[in-house]
Amino acid sequence: MATRTLDEQLTKYLTDAHAMEVQALAQMRAAPDLAGDPPLERAFREHLTETERHEAEIRTRLEARDASPSKLEDLLGAVSGKGFVLFARFQPDTPGKLATHAFSYEHLELATYELLARVAERAGDEATADVARRIRAEEDAMSRRIADSWEGAVAASLEAKGDDDLDTRLNKYLADAHAIESQAIQLLQRGPKIAGSTSLAGLFEEHLKESRRHEDIVQARLDARGGSTNSLKDAALRLGALNWGAFFQSQPDTPAKLAAFAYAFEHLEIGAYEQLVRVAERAGDTETATAAQGILAEERAAAEKLYGTFAEALDASLEAVLT
Repeated sequence: MATRTLDEQLTKYLTDAHAMEVQALAQMRAAPDLAGDPPLERAFREHLTETERHEAEIRTRLEARDASPSKLEDLLGAVSGKGFVLFARFQPDTPGKLATHAFSYEHLELATYELLARVAERAGDEATADVARRIRAEEDAMSRRIADSWEGAVAASLEAKGDDDLDTRLNKYLADAHAIESQAIQLLQRGPKIAGSTSLAGLFEEHLKESRRHEDIVQARLDARGGSTNSLKDAALRLGALNWGAFFQSQPDTPAKLAAFAYAFEHLEIGAYEQLVRVAERAGDTETATAAQGILAEERAAAEKLYGTFAEALDASLEAVLT
């Protein structure tokens, strides 16, 4: 049922963006000390300053519209951000996990500000559109800085876990990739129903076939190397995917939120395979490196296709919520 005006929806997008920045702040304040790689540490420190400014700019735009941040959403964002920091801190390959998550989160922010700018333009709020476009550009620049740091993140991760040989580490990276593909499959299976009658639904069906093949490829490499999947991690990520599916089904503006989340998730996969390629090359396993490079190319292509659905997804979302 349509329940909002365009101005109300723009305020809601600003509220969501503010909660996202609160979550990002919790992560950026801890990230430099966990980076393990000097260039990555510098990137996180620089982006902390940017993120503090982003939070203030979004709060200012809310105040200009006689609105305020959502205390509940901000609280949940802060708790979630701190929770990830704790998770990363206790991983054996903290620098790599941190870089991968940050790369994905930057693309979630990029997508959010892309959509926010479009809504602001439609609402005739050029000041908000300008802020959104400027922040979007800075999130994109940060994602590129992280992408330039994959080699350093891998080196720092392997150095931090010196008690495993390289072959054992490679098997663990393959097991992590398998768990991510299991989560992707769960999300993509539910995606078409949640996306509705948009090209996003067709894209999910197309990428589901690719993801099943990716899972098979990773499983084959594990089998060839005498490794095994992590059943507990696979199950946990599948459960997480189901929970995300339920969340999106309950949202009134599902297509746009789903497109943004799927875009970010593709970059989580891209980060994972960027590192898997490098670990496989260090281990001298050319077959695994080649397989990972092939999957990586398809994940990048899927991300670009998802980005191309933003305009249609936003149209569908606004049609669903506007009076």
